[in-house]
Amino acid sequence: MPQIPEKIHELTVGQLAARSGAAVSALHFYEAKGLISSRRTTGNQRRYTRDTLRRVAFVRAAQRVGIPLATIREALAELPEARTPTREDWAHLSEAWRSELDERIRQLNRLRDHLTDCIGCGCLSLATCVLSNPDDVVGERGAGSRLMPEPGTRKPRGRGTGPGPEERD
Repeated sequence: MPQIPEKIHELTVGQLAARSGAAVSALHFYEAKGLISSRRTTGNQRRYTRDTLRRVAFVRAAQRVGIPLATIREALAELPEARTPTREDWAHLSEAWRSELDERIRQLNRLRDHLTDCIGCGCLSLATCVLSNPDDVVGERGAGSRLMPEPGTRKPRGRGTGPGPEERD
């Protein structure tokens, strides 16, 4: 791993990759998504401030627990003057993300619990299968593979808005 002299306050993309453990392509992707930023030299090379290391660590930790990049970007954008996240920022944000993660865990546990039943029956029925049709509330109103509009509401746009097989001549 390349050593960075103390007097250097900026990192090349290669140095940032080596120090952060992220691939150069991932760093370019993070920059394109607005998660990190760089300045360009007169030779059009990227230079990152040393605090970008903490931002990359923050992004990677959040990704590891399943937080989408868009959510991470929103969280970073809320920090004053686009500063690097602190331990307190992580504690605040992780608490806010906890309920979202708990809900995902509940959904995954429910899917896991029904997986054996589904493989056992092999039906993959749109009417009853908990994997193909989880938490189907509309299905209680009647059979069909498309959403029927309630009386007095607008029809949904897009595919599947025409008459179904039971409604055709």
